[in-house]
Amino acid sequence: MPEREVCSHVKEPRLVARKYLARPQREGIGAVVRRSIGRFELKYFDPFLVLDEFSVTAPGGFPDHPHRGFETVTYMLQGAVTHEDFEGHKGTIEAGDLQWMTAGRGIVHSEIPVPQGTQKGLQLWINLASKYKMIEPSYQEVLSKDIAEAVENGIKVRIIAGEAFGIKSPIYTRTPTMYLDFSLKPGAHLQQHIPKSWNAFVYILEGEGVFGNLKSQPANSHHILLLGPGDGLEAWNKSSKLLRFILVGAEPLGEPMVQFGPFVMNTQEEIDQTIDDFENFANGFEKARNWRSESAISLDF
Repeated sequence: MPEREVCSHVKEPRLVARKYLARPQREGIGAVVRRSIGRFELKYFDPFLVLDEFSVTAPGGFPDHPHRGFETVTYMLQGAVTHEDFEGHKGTIEAGDLQWMTAGRGIVHSEIPVPQGTQKGLQLWINLASKYKMIEPSYQEVLSKDIAEAVENGIKVRIIAGEAFGIKSPIYTRTPTMYLDFSLKPGAHLQQHIPKSWNAFVYILEGEGVFGNLKSQPANSHHILLLGPGDGLEAWNKSSKLLRFILVGAEPLGEPMVQFGPFVMNTQEEIDQTIDDFENFANGFEKARNWRSESAISLDF
């Protein structure tokens, strides 16, 4: 991991506009999630639909379920999850790995924890513009060892999407997006550029930090911080322990959004059509007719 000079000078720091604690709730089979986006106080933060910090142990998980109209980004923090879909795509996402799935016109898949221990990670749902909602499903998968990292002045960053410290991620984002995993040692001070027109948030994974300006109240783990206007983020670790958080930002779509569970379209008519397509195995869901995941069969989900 290279040592690099500071390259992000922030002139108009974004202040924390809103802060929420993500409390645990049950989801799937035996899984616990801390949902910060997609909850009743924050249904949608354009273009972000859901942010879950999940914890799951076998034999639970997220058995066969559909998606249409958006992307799911799975970033594993601990352990591993096996993935399988009706196109025959399967694999295991391990700690530090990334899976960027574009559901497009339709996918049915399962996400099941490996048998040993507790598996933890983040899953982010990013809306797609209307022109991309019915494209063919696709995947971008990056192993932990291949995610670009940089270290500078007590700050380590993993560049999942976008750019930081002069390093760009190879991930292609149809909605222009940044997704950065920062770790700040005690005493470290971060400045990170964010395009002015983008919506952006911080989600704290570990420790306590000060965000926006030095007079702000510290925020700690499991809090989401929605950032106000400006050209970047300033953050300080004034504590004696490590601070770890993700910084995520994207260009808002500015389009109507209608959601029905795992289906996200622009109009109610499109949602009605999606439900009809799914129930009748049509328009992208044809392969769901005779498909069950291996995990659903073996675990009798």
